[in-house]
Amino acid sequence: MTIQWFPGHMAKARREITEKLKLIDIVFELVDARIPISSRNPMIDEIVLDKPRLLLLNKSDMADPNMTKQWQSYFADQSISTLQINSQTGQGVLAIKTEAKQLVKDKFANMISKGIKPRAIRALIVGIPNVGKSTLINRLANRKIAKTGDRPGITKQQQWIKVGKELELLDTPGILWPKFEDERTGYCLAATGAIKDDLLDFQDVALFLLKHLHIHYPERVQERYRLLELPDDTLALFDAIAMKRGFLMTGGHVDYDRTAEMLLREFRSLKLGSITLENPGDF
Repeated sequence: MTIQWFPGHMAKARREITEKLKLIDIVFELVDARIPISSRNPMIDEIVLDKPRLLLLNKSDMADPNMTKQWQSYFADQSISTLQINSQTGQGVLAIKTEAKQLVKDKFANMISKGIKPRAIRALIVGIPNVGKSTLINRLANRKIAKTGDRPGITKQQQWIKVGKELELLDTPGILWPKFEDERTGYCLAATGAIKDDLLDFQDVALFLLKHLHIHYPERVQERYRLLELPDDTLALFDAIAMKRGFLMTGGHVDYDRTAEMLLREFRSLKLGSITLENPGDF
């Protein structure tokens, strides 16, 4: 299955970001801690060039904590600063301003030495759809100023948002890219909800997810679905879970659609625990 999604407003957002870049001091790049590579838009590197960047690993409560630490080491080796955050609860959010000040201190010291009056840090906040940008902005601003929702594509246009006297945020619509070079990227984005569900083949996505769980989190699967043992084959495991849950149609055939939707729902709602779908060793 090929998964692509690039609505017109995303292309427009890319153009608008490029136009506003000269006003920006730092870029806050928000990614999903469960898929730190697949949720990074490669176009962002082309757009923001050498601007200071802070990579925010959002939804860290949903990711495997040991894997998140490995990812932070991975990015540190590339001289990319990271923070673990949870925009829903506010965990780690207060550290964003402090880290931003550190990353732009040389630029602002240079401005002051030239007699330029100190001003708020201007940050561009970017990320793919449904990664939690609007929730983070509301948390930083301490008021409901950006629209939020549990589906991708809520933000449709840019807006400047003041966060106290020290920070101004330029919010942008979530941007995907026209073509995923790696099929796995599309599956990761689909599994975590970054792509609208009505565009997906749930069975394909659920099989991708179950294969990853089968390899990396077999104990979780066995415990959650009360299986005495796990079949070696992912399709056989899919059938075993369906039968254990009683998801059968007339004639005793497995209801694949119902089983697939259940697997995705339980992964997204943490019924299987905190899980990461990407390993730094694979990159």
